[in-house]
Amino acid sequence: MRSIKIILISLLLLFSFQNKLFSEIRYVDFKYVLNESKAGKEAQAYLKKKLDNGVKGLKNKEKTIQDEEKNIIKQKKVISAEEYKKKVTELRKKVSSLQTERNNLLDSISEQRSKARTELLKTLNPIIKDYMKEKKIRLVLEKKSILLADENLDITKEITDLLNKKLKSIKLN
Repeated sequence: MRSIKIILISLLLLFSFQNKLFSEIRYVDFKYVLNESKAGKEAQAYLKKKLDNGVKGLKNKEKTIQDEEKNIIKQKKVISAEEYKKKVTELRKKVSSLQTERNNLLDSISEQRSKARTELLKTLNPIIKDYMKEKKIRLVLEKKSILLADENLDITKEITDLLNKKLKSIKLN
């Protein structure tokens, strides 16, 4: 009889401790916050537009190079072998330059995306710390590292709203 009482008291204490522990844990979907906040959306739209314009310009240059290649092939029998080699060498330099330009564009976009993410996270950390103090939360986890959790523990929307109030836009230039 005494052992049953001890087990019941232990279980009661365990459940009490467990409820207190879980009331102090929340999780945030950082990907959602970064992608759906006003500043995040604006930064993504800017970077997408920059990438699209850059790719469009590169495609135009590529088309020009392809047309030039066709002309050189047509002239192969008309011009001397030395002149043909010279034009092919120039064409290869243009292709190499185009590849370098494409890589520079992608590197630039990647660097700016990283800068935007860093700035968002830098602004987000104090917001989450203040939210934790205000709501007496002891632990905030990343949603992607959680297998299964109660949706009531998700504070993503609240954090996104707080970020929207604090950070209106990100300077990428």
